[in-house]
Amino acid sequence: MLIRYGYRIELTCQHELPVMTMLDVHPSRRHDLTRPDEMTAISLLDPGLAIPISQYLDQFGNICRRLVAPAGGVLLHSEGVVHDSGEVDAIDSQASEVAPERLPDEALVFLLGSRYCETDTLADRAWNLFGHIPPGYQRVQAVVDFVHNHLTFGYAFARATRTAAEAFDERVGVCRDFAHLAVALCRCLNIPARYCNGYLGDIGVPENPAPMDFNAWFEVYLGGRWHTFDARHNIPRIGRIVIARGRDATDIAMLNSFGRHDLRRFEVITEEIEEPAADVALMPLGDRWRDRPVAWS
Repeated sequence: MLIRYGYRIELTCQHELPVMTMLDVHPSRRHDLTRPDEMTAISLLDPGLAIPISQYLDQFGNICRRLVAPAGGVLLHSEGVVHDSGEVDAIDSQASEVAPERLPDEALVFLLGSRYCETDTLADRAWNLFGHIPPGYQRVQAVVDFVHNHLTFGYAFARATRTAAEAFDERVGVCRDFAHLAVALCRCLNIPARYCNGYLGDIGVPENPAPMDFNAWFEVYLGGRWHTFDARHNIPRIGRIVIARGRDATDIAMLNSFGRHDLRRFEVITEEIEEPAADVALMPLGDRWRDRPVAWS
């Protein structure tokens, strides 16, 4: 299966604006790309102006880019094609928990509390809700089922500062809130969990009429490897394209700017295609994105 993906983001600013992005497909999926997806940055006032972009890997192995948007603003654009297996998320109902003392060193950080995942606040609630569930995959799925049913999804509920504990109490949120709450509850149960974001199109499911957006889900460490879970959708899905992984949204914010700016355009596309066309541009989504607040996942 071939999946076309990409974004078109316009930022306006009165003065030069240092920007850091995390929008590239994760290194673990780079070998699946059939067409490069290098980000381009174009000045909104002077399209002929070359804007230098540098790149580095962060402590979690995610691809980060740095640039300085000129006064007036910048268009950030990228598009690529990835080869995907076409299979739904794998399910391993026999996957067992790994005791903390036997976890690999790199998994330990995903047991700790973080900015949006307050394990100290949620620990008692987690054990009261799930302590009686057999450990392993079944316990994680119980967490996912709970979060999926406990929270009501809606773009109008987006709030960039909402934590897992606040989502638990308020019972509303967007995909990042579903992921944060599930991650926090798993960590409370001594199950390493990491936050993920990326592309997830309407492949194999009824088309969602809402504008396409980036998605957030999470992964847990069971039986010696990482497993994908999605508390927002709570069904196996086809065609996830990981962009970044971290402790929570703080680690993998898709865009950080160091100064004042306005978001003028935000378009995302993820769709199955028959053949990788060489010069197909992103189809504009019009102004539908304006109908909802943007919350970077």
